[in-house]
Amino acid sequence: MKGMKYWLGGLLLAVSPAALEAQKAMTVQDLAAWERITGRHVSDDGAYVAAQISPWVGDASVRIYQSDGKECAAYKPASSVEFSASSGWAVVKGIPSKHTLDSLKVKKAKEEEMPMDRLYIRDLKRGAESVLDSIRSYQLSKEADWLAYQRGRKDSTLYVVSMDGKKRETYGKITDYGFAEKAAQLYFVSVETGKAGLYVLDLNVGKAVQVKAGDGDFRQMAFDEGGTRLAFLYAEKDSIEKKAALWLAEKGKARELVARGAKALPRTWVVSPHGTLSFSRNGERLFFGTAPCPVERDSTILDTNFPNVQVWSWNEPVQHTVQNFNREEDLKRSYQAVYNLQAGSCFQLADTLLEQIELGDEGNAPWALLSASKPYFVSSMWEGRTRYDTYRVSLDTGEKTLLAEADYRMFRLSPEARYALAYSEMDSSWYSISLADGKEHRLSTPHTFRAWEEEMDVPDYPYPYGVAGWSKRDASVLLYDRYDIWQFDPEGKSAPRNLTQNGRAQRLSYRLQRLDEEERAVDMNTPQLLLAFDERTKGSAVYRWKAGQTPVKLMGGAYQVGNLQRAKKADVLLFSKESFAEYPDIRCTDSSFKQETRLTHLCEQQANYKWGSAELVSWVSLDGDTLEGVLYKPADFDPTKQYPMLVNFYERNAETLYEYHIPEPHRSTIDYHLYLSNGYVIFNPDIRYKAYGLPGEDCFKCLMPGVMKLIEQGFVNPRAIGAQGHSWGGYQVAYLAARTRLFAAIESGAPVVNMFSAYGGIRWGSGLNRSFQYEHGQSRVGGTPWDAQPRYYENSPLFRMDLVETPLLIMHNDADGHVPWYQGIEYFVALKRLQKPVWMLNYTGEPHWPLKLPNRIDFQTRMFQFFNHYLKGEEMPRWMKEGVPAVRQTYDLGY
Repeated sequence: MKGMKYWLGGLLLAVSPAALEAQKAMTVQDLAAWERITGRHVSDDGAYVAAQISPWVGDASVRIYQSDGKECAAYKPASSVEFSASSGWAVVKGIPSKHTLDSLKVKKAKEEEMPMDRLYIRDLKRGAESVLDSIRSYQLSKEADWLAYQRGRKDSTLYVVSMDGKKRETYGKITDYGFAEKAAQLYFVSVETGKAGLYVLDLNVGKAVQVKAGDGDFRQMAFDEGGTRLAFLYAEKDSIEKKAALWLAEKGKARELVARGAKALPRTWVVSPHGTLSFSRNGERLFFGTAPCPVERDSTILDTNFPNVQVWSWNEPVQHTVQNFNREEDLKRSYQAVYNLQAGSCFQLADTLLEQIELGDEGNAPWALLSASKPYFVSSMWEGRTRYDTYRVSLDTGEKTLLAEADYRMFRLSPEARYALAYSEMDSSWYSISLADGKEHRLSTPHTFRAWEEEMDVPDYPYPYGVAGWSKRDASVLLYDRYDIWQFDPEGKSAPRNLTQNGRAQRLSYRLQRLDEEERAVDMNTPQLLLAFDERTKGSAVYRWKAGQTPVKLMGGAYQVGNLQRAKKADVLLFSKESFAEYPDIRCTDSSFKQETRLTHLCEQQANYKWGSAELVSWVSLDGDTLEGVLYKPADFDPTKQYPMLVNFYERNAETLYEYHIPEPHRSTIDYHLYLSNGYVIFNPDIRYKAYGLPGEDCFKCLMPGVMKLIEQGFVNPRAIGAQGHSWGGYQVAYLAARTRLFAAIESGAPVVNMFSAYGGIRWGSGLNRSFQYEHGQSRVGGTPWDAQPRYYENSPLFRMDLVETPLLIMHNDADGHVPWYQGIEYFVALKRLQKPVWMLNYTGEPHWPLKLPNRIDFQTRMFQFFNHYLKGEEMPRWMKEGVPAVRQTYDLGY
């Protein structure tokens, strides 16, 4: 702990008292202007790194660096960047500035008067650059140094150019185009001749070949991995929804494979234009989507004469609100079929019952998994989980074999589809099924392997820690416990083996880093990289590890390590390390981690502001449990003074001790730097629940002793303590308001205050009912309002509103899809009826939290004013004193 505190204070101790005095407090406007890294890219050869950098409000930029740290180019405003296949060029998308666009919108400029994007094409080795204006669309080949683009709003010409500018092709009246994912091929659809034509351009040869012409529509063009075949859908004009056919083009010729009425398809089914067309990795199979033929309403019946009614039924498999939420998606839903190219055979795989399919070995395996959960959706309403019927389906014959029926386990395929693997929450054990013979194997028991979440504190079966991966040829599966990586025989013939050896003893949670996007299996003979989290110090580290050996630490300490990314063809890695005081800039190293180079320097933004520090604190709950939390102090903290304090929490956050909090106009929580730099202390305590149905009281028992311990230390003003939380955190602070008079002010965002009415509510963001989360989930009641009625009453702050003495600010939006908006209304109306000081913010049309930046800035401004008034004695703003009448709402903010 001594070393930890020293490191945390390192940046701050380097600042002289005079410099600290010159630093300023943050404003909400400063939050909006803060820049953060929104994208990072490394060239395949590892020589160049690009960063996308964006403020919350304002113009984004792209900066390109050499891996030795030298910045070689910068573009602003710009939104994206890509490196060419050879790593010799960078293509940056430049966009109009926000100021320009806003000015034109104020003038009500027409669409054709608005500026268009541009492309900057930079030769990274020579430093030369070219610019393409008025870009409508573009694509960069991943396998060859070629760029395709269209310019202007009306010009449909397609330009295909080599990155060195030596080769150039143009094609007129192009409606669609795209590069092959893993080959130097390009398709495009042209209507230059008056008919639509589908062409394939071999970039190595430079000649476009027409593979099919017609008056209709071409859709879903897809190359195989070698680029030698192109699959697509085609239908005559305006009939794509009902008459699409599957075609295959190779060697410059196209042939029809499957059309409407094909024997392989269910009767009245069609090839769907909304499916996904793809080849197996070896190119021997072609997967496509099918669906029942769309049905249209009788066009002779006027819309005004057709009733607009929903019929809800008690026994319909899928709740009607879920059906309604998924309606548009369901109208376009497709079901996977396969065409075996060598055999010329076609089979329907998925259907309206067995909707979910998983292909193995990227489509190469002889088997796939099919599963159905729809028959069990009704019971999932209260069980909080669903059951599945799982089948093995042969891709060669279409034959289906039942593997598990009405089973809570969700099976997933191994990389080569030799096995299906699943975790059983009911008995905390892992199982596998050998797909060749359908035999089931139990891999673990609670006595042999602690697979389950050991700190689970909701009234439900605990979840597993998960799968690290599979070894080659599916020879073994690697599973996580809380700390270590274990090797299991997928048929359970040998005992499991702890591969990392010392995780539990050292309280280090090792997690495998899969840095190759195309790597499907873990090479057990090659050293791997692990990230480890230290439960004792809250720091993290990078380890080199070979299966069966103790991991060797490469770097680590009192910070978080993350964002690992490897160059495709070089031993160059990007990573970040951060703490509360250290910005997570992009750093470059190799797999030894012996030397590192900081590329970006967004840390420099902090220099002008009072920053603050973070430290781990502990206390004992009213139940006698030792708890942890994080205490944040202002930069100029003086232990002899008393500070206002905000308590901000959700569930458990002590593990985020070394997290860098990027300044932000947050949608639902306070910004720590805004409050710290303005003289607040912030306390972020862990809350641990007993899972016996009293989550509100559990919160009280955990939080209050921690607050009291800080008050006893003398630097917290006991009359100036506030609390803030959102959603589940909003519920907890609402409970506290009715449980204690300690707090001088509370902001409660999107809270549940009446568990009776909330139980029967709908999560409109999904259409799901809310009952499962009370019986089994986060709300932690553990029963229904009929068999656990006292718990619903005791946990509902609404029924103790008369005890509230704390001024409250509620934020709850009328389009909330998580917590019903009427919860906020019940809260507000109860307090207003009791004539308690309360204000409510409703950002109309916004969901669970405000997403639009102007609304987020407004929320931060009002919450800051609210706390400043009650905790620092500042003047009450006009919106609190007088309100903002509806007739003035559009022009008067009342600040």
